[in-house]
Amino acid sequence: MEKPEWARIAEAFEASGQTQREFALARGMWLSTLQSWVYRHRRSAPSQAEAVRLLPVQVATSPAVLEVVAAGGARVRFAVGTDVAYVARLVAALGR
Repeated sequence: MEKPEWARIAEAFEASGQTQREFALARGMWLSTLQSWVYRHRRSAPSQAEAVRLLPVQVATSPAVLEVVAAGGARVRFAVGTDVAYVARLVAALGR
C-alpha cells in the first residue's frame, strides 16, 4: 500500500536536517500544514520503545577532569577536587 503524500512529505522533513520553517519555505507550503503532517506522522508511527535493547556496560574509571577556557582562548585542565580558589586565581591571571 502506497503512503499518502502527507506521510511522504513528513518523512522527507524528518530526513532533511532542516527546521520546519526552512523545509516549508523551500517547498512553498504553509508552516502550519507541515507541522500538522509531522505531528500526525509521529503519532501514527509504531512505538520505537520496543526496538530498544539494553546492553551490559562496563564503566572504566578515569580521573575526572574539568576544563576552563579563558577569554583569550587559553585552556587549562584540572582534576576534579582541585581547590576552587586556586583555579579562580589562575583564570584571573590568564585573563590579564
